[in-house]
Amino acid sequence: MEFCREARKKFGLLEKHKDYVVRARAYHIKEATIAKLKEKAAFRNPDEFYFKMINSRTVGGIHRPKPEDNKYTEEELLLLKNKDMGYILQSVQSEKKKIEKLSSTLHELDNKPQNKHVYFAEDREEAKEIQSRIGQSSNMPDLDNIPSRIKKKIASSYRELEERKQRLQKLEKLYADMALQKELKKPGRKRKLKLHEDEETDNQTSRPVYKWRAQRKR
Repeated sequence: MEFCREARKKFGLLEKHKDYVVRARAYHIKEATIAKLKEKAAFRNPDEFYFKMINSRTVGGIHRPKPEDNKYTEEELLLLKNKDMGYILQSVQSEKKKIEKLSSTLHELDNKPQNKHVYFAEDREEAKEIQSRIGQSSNMPDLDNIPSRIKKKIASSYRELEERKQRLQKLEKLYADMALQKELKKPGRKRKLKLHEDEETDNQTSRPVYKWRAQRKR
């Protein structure tokens, strides 16, 4: 056996059957792809015209589309931005309603009166005895004994409320930024106001402030 191993060392690492299976599958996939491309090329109409023939160029053997200028006019771009702003405003209003509804539901749960256990006594002695039993007995009902599934639902609702509030803040900021960009594209002279050094340190995350020059109305 050792002689056989020594004699076959000159062949190096030979391919296992599982390696052959992987290689064969890859070969057949490539073979099928080439066959489909050949069939597609054979049935293609030589007089057929595609706009990509004139709107693309070959770079390193690969077809790349030519960089085209903006195909929308300024009016069309403004209309598209207005539609986007309308959608974002609608999302803001919808999110506010959901937050309000969820907050009111959680507020009702927090302010819901807890069940009270009323005990009746014939005289003061019996009342004292009942009070001592309530203090000593561990089998008395616990008012804070809420089922775990209810606790999980309440915790999940609070997490959802916090996530919705964060989403609302992002949507409102996005809407304000888009509204500012829309105003900046309008005609008229405007300038960006510079903040003082102390204001810049306090308002690093605040939005820029612009001031428009007053125009005389005809």
